[in-house]
This record gives sequence, C-alpha cells and structure tokens, in this order.
Amino acid sequence: MAILCSSSSPSMFAAQRASPSPAFSTKGIFPTNFPGISFVVTKPITAVSNSRSFQVRCQKDLSVVPFDQRWMFEESEADGPDIWNKTWYPKAADHVNTDKPWYIVDANEKILGRLASTIAIYIRGKNLATYTPSVDMGAFVIVVNAEKVAVSGKKRTQKLYRRHSGRPGGMKVETFNQLQQRIPERIIEHAVRGMLPKGRLGRALFNHLKVYKGPEHPHQAQKPVDLPIRDKRIQKQT
Repeated sequence: MAILCSSSSPSMFAAQRASPSPAFSTKGIFPTNFPGISFVVTKPITAVSNSRSFQVRCQKDLSVVPFDQRWMFEESEADGPDIWNKTWYPKAADHVNTDKPWYIVDANEKILGRLASTIAIYIRGKNLATYTPSVDMGAFVIVVNAEKVAVSGKKRTQKLYRRHSGRPGGMKVETFNQLQQRIPERIIEHAVRGMLPKGRLGRALFNHLKVYKGPEHPHQAQKPVDLPIRDKRIQKQT
C-alpha cells in the first residue's frame, strides 16, 4: 500500500514515533514502520520528525497529522491480507433466512420454562460457534401440541396473565388454566418473547417462532428436525 502525496491529491500519513531528526525535502518512495505501507512523493515535501508526531507536508498542504490518530485502510489484492482488522463479523450472506435450519418440538408434557429457554437459545443462535449478539444468526422453531404444555407446582391456578385494553378499567386477568383453554399458543409465545432481546432485533427473532395447537403444522417443506429438550425429571447423581 502506498500513499500518494502530490499537488493534485495532497495526502498525509502519520508514521510511528521516532527520534528527533532534521527536516528534509525530497522525492521518491519512503517506507514506514507499518508492514506493507509506504508513501510515494511526486512533489518535494517537507517531513519533520519529533517525539510527539511524524509530520508529512506537501508543498500545497501544510496540515499536520498527530501521532495518536488511527487510520483505516481498505483491503485490496495488491496489498495482501488485512492486517488492521482481523476480528470476524458476520456478513449478510452468513445469516440468510432461506439457509437457516428448522427445528420442531412437541410440547406434550414439556415444562414451560425449560421448553421456552431452549427455544430461545436456538432462535438466538447461542448454540452456534458463530453466535453474534447483535445479528440474527438463529434458526426457526416449530412448536406443536401447544395445549399440552405443563407447569410445575400450583402454577395452573396461581400463574396469572394480564392484558390491558388501554382504557380506564380495561385490565383483564386470567389464570394459566383459563388462557390454556382459550388460546394455548399464547402461553408459549409469551414465555419465549420474554427471553428474547427487547427492540428491533427481538421483534425480528420472534418471527422465527411458529406455535400451533394440535400435532399438525404447515411447514413440512422446510424439513424440520427434532429439537433436543431435556427430560422434565433430572435424576440427581449421588
């Protein structure tokens, strides 16, 4: 990589800190302490080096580049690999919805909390080595038999679901049993939504959840595979 310094396109470059040296004026190609980078001079320049900055001045541009300023350069074939930024970040081609896997889980006798947490992990993509918190990297999850999901303890009568119409006195409260008889899909959707990010990303991830009452679903073309869910009874090892 080279930086052109001329009257038509004046440029500056901040090299690594060096010991004091006298000013000079010359032409040519000058290497720097950064690998693969040099600056090309087509007009006489004046370069002054001191303990705080390395100044490259064109004849028609006397601007000074401070030492602690960082520059980002674009990668090209002639320059070789990018030595400035080696951190991998997913591109648009890495999280296309049509390429994402599909999972299916039967909610029959599954504990609600454990079921929702496992679904949220796969929807967010936390099971992948390429997991990125700010990117939609997860999969699609289908839940069938939503009306047969189970809860522990006395949650069937003590767990409450509230909704409000927005008007005074518009609060509606119903128990787990009442909501399961009316809209069983909403129970799983409510539990998974609370485990997803809040904001635009969370709203996009929530669309990856498909909950259905009964064993049938319209996603046979996606060829979903079984989602591994732990058994509700975990035996303690002694």
